[in-house]
Amino acid sequence: MRSRALHPGAWWAWALALAVAASRTTNPLLLGLIIAVAGFVVANRRSDAPWALAFRLYVYVGALIVVSRVLFRILIGGEDGGHVLFTLPRIPLVAGLSVLGPTSAEELLGGLYDGLRLATMVVCVGAANALANPKRLLKAVPGALYEVGTAVTVALTVAPQLVESVQRVRRARRLRAGRTRGLRAVKGIVVPVLEDAMDRSLRLAAGMDSRGYGRRGELSRRLRLLIGGCVLAGLAGACVGVYGVLDGTSSWLGVPLLAAGLAVAVVGFVLGGRRVRRTAYRPDPWRWPETLVVAAGAGACVLLFVTARVDPGNLYPSLSPLRWPEVSPVHALSLLVGVLPAFVAPPPPSSSEVIR
Repeated sequence: MRSRALHPGAWWAWALALAVAASRTTNPLLLGLIIAVAGFVVANRRSDAPWALAFRLYVYVGALIVVSRVLFRILIGGEDGGHVLFTLPRIPLVAGLSVLGPTSAEELLGGLYDGLRLATMVVCVGAANALANPKRLLKAVPGALYEVGTAVTVALTVAPQLVESVQRVRRARRLRAGRTRGLRAVKGIVVPVLEDAMDRSLRLAAGMDSRGYGRRGELSRRLRLLIGGCVLAGLAGACVGVYGVLDGTSSWLGVPLLAAGLAVAVVGFVLGGRRVRRTAYRPDPWRWPETLVVAAGAGACVLLFVTARVDPGNLYPSLSPLRWPEVSPVHALSLLVGVLPAFVAPPPPSSSEVIR
């Protein structure tokens, strides 16, 4: 298979589909399977660019989220369920509130499950950041969302750029025989990293200004109000529709409102695109590998939704009564569909090939 850079939108669609699948379960075994799928695909299809190493940073952030949720459960204390593991001195506060005290296994596992679900979603976003260059995704953003897309792209590049800056500063300190590990090295790394971030920000602002970012076409007041109303109404309807689909308690809040909101939003995007005239240099092609990657992520998510009625208790392990989490083979096979991009996606080009 010939190496080429996959369309960044395909990687983001695949990763967001896995994140949606992770939001539908608190089973630590299934969440661990999603993390393993994302990690396997990243290990096999990420490039050798410096920003592709940001996946490890997102894993650390996910681990910090899990630890913080568990520590928060210990801080507020809790003995629901009766399986008390240990008891800390209770510290009374105002209005009858207190912290610490007895901590039960149910409370700790509840914090672990919730934190692991959020951490899995963060890891999925990290996988998209490691596989796709966020700057290239800006070319595919509709004209109506061009300012928002620019802000989101700049925000998404923060973690990769920090990783690259830290590696560059540590390499320079190593060449000068300076300390690269320990608390003493933090001071010598933080200041150059912050200086590098400021220089990058100034260069980015100058580059965006020279390329005409922020300049708009002339539109009438009535058309601007129509565009804003369509976009806001469409996005609000889509949000309420997504909530209705995920909640499943109301028929008219689900698919009908979601479809209507998306239709109104598309009208606003089309009208809003008239005020931004731009060209794309060497646009990224969309071919069969991109479609297969998106289908793999969407297939894993849809299959998990469809098979939710098969052993539904396995998706949310019981805490009362306390039971060991179990995995249904149907759910595991559904999530394993998301590993297909490691085989169907073309290998990324090396840095030397990109330069040529």
